[in-house]
Amino acid sequence: MKEQHDILTGMLNCTEAASILLAMTTSLADENALKELLQKQGYKFAVTELGGDASKSEFREKMTRSIIGACLNCSVISKTAQEIHAVLHAAADAKSGYSQNLLQANISCKVAIVRGNGWIAVTFYGDSAAHYITNHKRMGFGIMHI
Repeated sequence: MKEQHDILTGMLNCTEAASILLAMTTSLADENALKELLQKQGYKFAVTELGGDASKSEFREKMTRSIIGACLNCSVISKTAQEIHAVLHAAADAKSGYSQNLLQANISCKVAIVRGNGWIAVTFYGDSAAHYITNHKRMGFGIMHI
């Protein structure tokens, strides 16, 4: 058990890995345990969820409101143009990776935002499907200097 904890702690020395791991938590208990470790490491973080048709402009607006709102509410960023720009740029990169090659698909994903060491990382992790039979996991990631 101690070795697993040491491995996880080592991975959390990297803002990118922290964001990816937080997005991939599958239970509230796991999410809260990881948040506790992140807090001890000095990270700021937020988690939100998104769903809808990724090909529609309404989804991008929903994504922007949800991510900026979560970041402001959790004090991950301050309300400055530079910090909002950084998180939106990282989120756009994450969405691009997550929804790449989707013609028209409904998505449901968890979004983790982690700030540390002068960087802000955004990870989308969840499901996408053009039809319920074709449902599968996807991930997108973006990082920006802040």
